[in-house]
Amino acid sequence: MSQSREALKQRLLQQARKRRQDRPEDDSPTVDATAQGVDERFTRFDRHPGYQQLKLMREGGQRLGIPDPFFKVHEGNAGATTTIEGRERLNFASYNYLGLAHHPRVIQAGIDALNRYGSSVSASRPVSGERPIHQALERSLADTYEVEEAVVFVSGHATNVSTLGYLLGPKDLLLHDEYIHNSTVVGAQLSGARRMSFAHNDPQALDALLARHRHQFERVLVVIEGLYSMDGDAPDLGRFVEIKSRHQAWLMVDEAHSFAVLGERGLGLREHCDVPSPDVDIWMGTLSKTLSGCGGYIAGCRELVEMLRYFAPGFLYSVGMPAQVAGPSLAALAVMKDEPQRLHRLHAISGYFLEQAKARGFDVGESIGVAVVPIIVGSSVLAAGLSDALLAYDINVQPILHPAVPEKSARLRFFLNCDHTRLQIDHVLNALETEWKARTQ
Repeated sequence: MSQSREALKQRLLQQARKRRQDRPEDDSPTVDATAQGVDERFTRFDRHPGYQQLKLMREGGQRLGIPDPFFKVHEGNAGATTTIEGRERLNFASYNYLGLAHHPRVIQAGIDALNRYGSSVSASRPVSGERPIHQALERSLADTYEVEEAVVFVSGHATNVSTLGYLLGPKDLLLHDEYIHNSTVVGAQLSGARRMSFAHNDPQALDALLARHRHQFERVLVVIEGLYSMDGDAPDLGRFVEIKSRHQAWLMVDEAHSFAVLGERGLGLREHCDVPSPDVDIWMGTLSKTLSGCGGYIAGCRELVEMLRYFAPGFLYSVGMPAQVAGPSLAALAVMKDEPQRLHRLHAISGYFLEQAKARGFDVGESIGVAVVPIIVGSSVLAAGLSDALLAYDINVQPILHPAVPEKSARLRFFLNCDHTRLQIDHVLNALETEWKARTQ
């Protein structure tokens, strides 16, 4: 019996060897990319369209004698003034609107949190990264917005991407202002929802889109900003609330630049427009501007926030916010309320800048004169040239160039700080006027 089993085994082995010998050595021959004629545009990073665009921009700047205006190194705190290349400059390129990023209480809060909790929470918050300081920050944000709950993310951009990517799906519609931030666009793309834009700050355009398309979708979300950082203008929140309610849609307000800036107490767009907080379904903001930290937050009803805590990928699968980042933002919220004179000074100096710029004939667009005032020059070359020329006056202001804005809307974008003075504003506008005339007359 054992001999016959052995004979059978040997025959099967011989048949297997023969099949291997008869089979071609490789059923999937190696493809030589060069031999197949694959264009090197698809195999080299230096041939990528993005790098080619960057190369053209740099070459154009060199031909015009204009240095790259980006990635200037600030050698200390960037407030109303900053240090670049060892020289103190007037600074109009930071979002430190209330000057809290170097406030002693805010700095000390970061030191205390670092000493107590270490440099990293070392895990996502649902797993083992939760700390009391996270809960305190979220409670303070929710109370400030007068809503049930809030949740903080480690990135402002990822807050929108992850929230929109989770809440919406292919059967849903996202409608947004045409000037909305990139993070909303990317979040919509991730969600698979249909995306449409409407004319900037135009409630009637939104109303028309909803009348035409609302019935074709399940969930519909409208996204606007509280203060548009390119133009310094704000929407009529009451009109948008009325329209979204009538069409049974959600409304989300991105308050990256409006919270702690708009309103008599800095409560943002709702205070500026006198609209109850619960009338907006989703409040979003960032911690990296006036709140002097890094990351973003969502505030709203308990059900919304609980879903995001358990399911939003950018929260669930990301390490928790470092305590030394949460601590300063929590302290900044307190200082903002304890020192209202900072906000009053910001409003006063922003209004003065707007008034004086208009008096000199500069195009400030639709800016309302709170924290953000653009001066539109209509040419990327002119904007970059003026930015470089102003640096010689020890004035730091960034140009906004095509394709970030249409070429005819190229501009210098001034971010005001509560510590700027009228004398400094006069110096800036005098220098700008001189350089403008030298280049256009």
